Amino acid sequence: MDQSHLVKAFEMARERYAELGVDVHQALNTLESVSLSLHCWQGDDVAGFETPDAELAGGGIQVTGNYPGRARNIDELRRDLETAFALIPGRHRLNLHAKYGDFGGVKVERDKIEPRFYQSWVEWARARNLGLDFNATCYSHPMADSGYTLSSADERIRNFWIEHVKRCREISAWIGQELGTPCIHDLWIPDGSKDAPVSRFQHRAYLLQALDKIYAIEYPPELMKDAVESKLFGLGSESYVVGSHDFYLMWAKANRKMVCIDMGHYHPTESVADKISTLLLFFDEVLFHVSRGVRWDSDHVVIVNDELRALMEEIARAGAVQRVHLALDFFDAELNRVGAWVVGARATLKALLMAMLEPINMLREYEETGNYFGRLALLEELKSLPYGAVWDYYCAKLGVPAGPDWLAAIHDYEDRVLRLR
Repeated sequence: MDQSHLVKAFEMARERYAELGVDVHQALNTLESVSLSLHCWQGDDVAGFETPDAELAGGGIQVTGNYPGRARNIDELRRDLETAFALIPGRHRLNLHAKYGDFGGVKVERDKIEPRFYQSWVEWARARNLGLDFNATCYSHPMADSGYTLSSADERIRNFWIEHVKRCREISAWIGQELGTPCIHDLWIPDGSKDAPVSRFQHRAYLLQALDKIYAIEYPPELMKDAVESKLFGLGSESYVVGSHDFYLMWAKANRKMVCIDMGHYHPTESVADKISTLLLFFDEVLFHVSRGVRWDSDHVVIVNDELRALMEEIARAGAVQRVHLALDFFDAELNRVGAWVVGARATLKALLMAMLEPINMLREYEETGNYFGRLALLEELKSLPYGAVWDYYCAKLGVPAGPDWLAAIHDYEDRVLRLR
């Protein structure tokens, strides 16, 4: 893209926004402070590296498609991630699941994992000025075949998973200390029932007991931060999910932990964005998994749609950009996996920029004086303002391709690397 035309378009856009009282440079400075957490599991279809032939094995998660180029080992996954990060403006993070450890080809049980299995990830992240986040992996394992892990009626199963999550929290604190940035540990479990159970209360009581044991040790917040993630339903848990929104909301508030809100884990007609203004009144920080559900929690690649825009608008309007952590969570094996990362990350950042370019003072004045016509009309006019010119300038300023120019890099990487796997 011609740089002189890009700058000229930006200056014209800046003037348009300035007429509405919007400081474009301030919005860009704020955007530059945002670090998305990219999810490692998009690159290999949620398989992980516990064994040489590891693959996703149920647990309420399903990946469709078999597009060429799936990462088969850590080196390939890191190379793919580096290609994606180079096309996303800003400094960001990587979100690791526990089963992505560097196990050296040796089978390590999940209740025996240690920081040393993630040392090479820390060194890789440090060399690239990236932060790391972490997740316990409570699925794709024989000890999860019953459909219950931390809430299992079998004490042996519960203890196995309690030990796994305790070790994941310890690893998270170690990662935060090594990299000098807090590692967010998110806990999601697939526990639930395909048909209606009669022991709802008992399973949730088991989960409560398990959480008390897992979180008995407190780690300094400058090293790690805890989040718990609910779900509406899953594959094999259509009728009952133990870790529901109500359960985790109550538990997180009582135990001063973050809640993780996944955009695909609610009713299709439910506004996830509407939860922001309530959560921020009761929690210091919130974690959002940015996803795109189509009819169900289908984890489609994130795009700038109404749901994403509404979420970012509520974050910006609450002045909470620094209080909301954003992590991507989708997986699509029907298209170029590296390109999917870039589409989702750029869409998330673009939607946040659009939200921060709102003339919020003018909109609030209209609202407070009862001028609902003015509010509606201005919100409608904002849809055609030149936010694209601001986004292109931001990308170029941070050294990544503007507009659709990045597509060529993905196509070239696919021809040179992915199709040869």
